[in-house]
Amino acid sequence: MGTPLPRTAKIIDFSSVRDRFRANQRVIRMAPEHDGIEMIYRIASDDESLYAMPVLAWALKQSGDVVGMVPWMNKLTPCHELDDPEHGTFVGYRDPETEELLPEPPEHKVQELEHAAHYFDYEATAEATLIQQLPDTLGTHALCMNDAESPWLLKQVYGWRLFSDGSIDVLLLDEEKMIDTPVLPGDDCLYSGSQHHSALYFFQRSIANRIKRQDPETLEALAMMVNDD
Repeated sequence: MGTPLPRTAKIIDFSSVRDRFRANQRVIRMAPEHDGIEMIYRIASDDESLYAMPVLAWALKQSGDVVGMVPWMNKLTPCHELDDPEHGTFVGYRDPETEELLPEPPEHKVQELEHAAHYFDYEATAEATLIQQLPDTLGTHALCMNDAESPWLLKQVYGWRLFSDGSIDVLLLDEEKMIDTPVLPGDDCLYSGSQHHSALYFFQRSIANRIKRQDPETLEALAMMVNDD
């Protein structure tokens, strides 16, 4: 018998693997949630209770997966990515009309997104282009920060923009440029939150109203959250 040839080492390009993974996670289409379906989550400090938060929209990824989206911490976040015992761990979705706990997004939203993505089949471009604008229907507010010396700014969120590279930006109001009311996504008085503020934190309407009323416990928790980030 002859001498066996040494095996050729197989080189794995991990950078290309990461690129493919990121591409599959890219959001290509969103659909607003208008039927009150909620995201259900729990926190470690009260493990026996479940908490609910309205789903803002549903997103179709390049991989074909559909996920619920909620304004969470500093971005519009896929619900299933919530995996922080202190702030919240995703459990599932809930239909408030039937009180049924859903492990997956509702099928009618999956079909809506798949059909819409097929219809709006955008061609790839070298630079990121705007492909969707959605109004914010939850009364979401953004705490805007620029630097340690500047005061916090609490501003209402007017909408969200999806770009061809999968990035999602938030629309905030420049009061000095406002002419027509009501303000709608696409108006010139709206600006990109991520491009104008160094940090953003999103809150539900109820929490935002507590901040506006300067509720001591809410402000203390807010200061701790910002300092810990």
